[in-house]
Amino acid sequence: MLEILIAGGPAMIPILLCSAVALAIILERFWSLRRSTVVPPELGEQVLAWARTRKLDPAHIETLRTNSPLGEILAAALSVRMRARDVIKERVEDTGRHVVHRLERFLNTLGTIALISPLLGLLGTVFGLISMFFAVMVSGVGDPLKMAGGIGEALVCTATGLCVAIPAYFFHRYFRGRVADYVVEMEQQTILLIDELSAQTEPAAPVRAVRGA
Repeated sequence: MLEILIAGGPAMIPILLCSAVALAIILERFWSLRRSTVVPPELGEQVLAWARTRKLDPAHIETLRTNSPLGEILAAALSVRMRARDVIKERVEDTGRHVVHRLERFLNTLGTIALISPLLGLLGTVFGLISMFFAVMVSGVGDPLKMAGGIGEALVCTATGLCVAIPAYFFHRYFRGRVADYVVEMEQQTILLIDELSAQTEPAAPVRAVRGA
């Protein structure tokens, strides 16, 4: 196996570096994007219960803020719970943008690796073909061993680049989809909380007495 990698030539170095970075990102994202970490079960119902019973204090909100990405968004709504609905939604949207940005951390890098790995393999292929042509120029076509070295370099680089790019692209799309699912779920939980907070802050409609004829 080592001989095959060495046969790929100098273009194998950036390809192998890309594979190591991609593997590290995939493992880190699997750990960071666990459902129990991003949207803990029953957290939304628990916060709704706090809002209904008015058991909200700075300690509760601060603990919620550091609990999870969902908790951070819900805490943002609770921190301005006495304000108008539009103000609460604006605060939630601002916080949500930062949360989603963190959930998508390293995904652009993973997508870049999926894009450039085949190009690096193509670059290695070009280097291999150049080596083969130089061998032909020096010794002619009568020595197939010298030509085989250039052809082998070209094929190894192309195959390795694709072997890195295909899993990187797959996991890039997979994690993007997982983040999108989490965003929808967090939006649903947040809307329920905003509705509850708005119902508490809206003034009751005045009751008009009905006079008999």
